[in-house]
Amino acid sequence: MEIEKVTIKDEYIKLGQAMKLGRLVQSGVEAKIAIQDGQVEVNGETVLQRGKKLHVGDIVFYQGQTIQIVQ
Repeated sequence: MEIEKVTIKDEYIKLGQAMKLGRLVQSGVEAKIAIQDGQVEVNGETVLQRGKKLHVGDIVFYQGQTIQIVQ
């Protein structure tokens, strides 16, 4: 399984933004729907808040694709 890296400059990035940067979704609306529908996992746990703060090392899984937050 290939993991796409999403590089952040700040202390954290919000889940919806990370999904767009990692090309898991095309838009913020698509991210919002996927998250609200319980289709997104962060570090193995289903997450329902689009604004969840992700930090370096966090892993996001959605529809067979994975991204990891790096600095």
